[in-house]
Amino acid sequence: MIQDIQKLLDDYTAWLRDKTSLREIADWVEVTTPYLDRHNDYIQIYAKKANGSFILTDDGYTISDLEQSGCKLNSPKRQDLLKMTLSGFGVQLHGDALEVHATPDNFALRKHTLVQAMLAVNDMFYLATPMVASLFYEDVLTWLDLHDVRYTPKIKFTGKTGYDHLFDFVIPKSRNQPERIIQTINHPNRDNAQKVAFSWIDTREVRSPESRAFALLNDSEIAISSAVNDALMNYNVQPIPWSKREEIWQELAA
Repeated sequence: MIQDIQKLLDDYTAWLRDKTSLREIADWVEVTTPYLDRHNDYIQIYAKKANGSFILTDDGYTISDLEQSGCKLNSPKRQDLLKMTLSGFGVQLHGDALEVHATPDNFALRKHTLVQAMLAVNDMFYLATPMVASLFYEDVLTWLDLHDVRYTPKIKFTGKTGYDHLFDFVIPKSRNQPERIIQTINHPNRDNAQKVAFSWIDTREVRSPESRAFALLNDSEIAISSAVNDALMNYNVQPIPWSKREEIWQELAA
């Protein structure tokens, strides 16, 4: 089993390296990553040397794209949720740009952190219908509270590779159940499912062997495809469609 997981991690690292390309633009270097945004475009970040360290930024793309799609982030509640999410990754908001600072020693880690923050913000705030009043994360939060599920929100774990992964909720071990880790996927597609799966693969070996991972999938607008379910279940992440959430709450509350 350890050899199988190690091969998956090695394959993942090789994929990141081989599918990343660079282009120089004035004082900046454009880094094109293999991660896809919701438009199926490759996510790009920008890096610049400054006083012996590096500035990494999305140049405002993430928030600008959401706002142009009708998802405004100007309410206090959404601003608080945005800041909490970025804080979990250690990412700063500079105007509308997501930004981190890196040294030569932690450049790869901070690059990974920025990309993961961009994906998390995009998925958390993207609404299929701009007039929807609530966010999926808020719906999950309310549902957990309704069923008296005890949890800690926005917990960051460092995986075996040294990369940090932010999970939406962690339910501590009880007398009857092991530790349960929950990630919400507002826009369930294969790429988002794989991102959660790889986060869990990298994290599971540094957690208790009994720990379990769940993914709550927003199926209020679209049906969940078999590719999404397979991407999660193949790596021992249990998919839970939001429409079937009442089938699982007792296991989470125990």
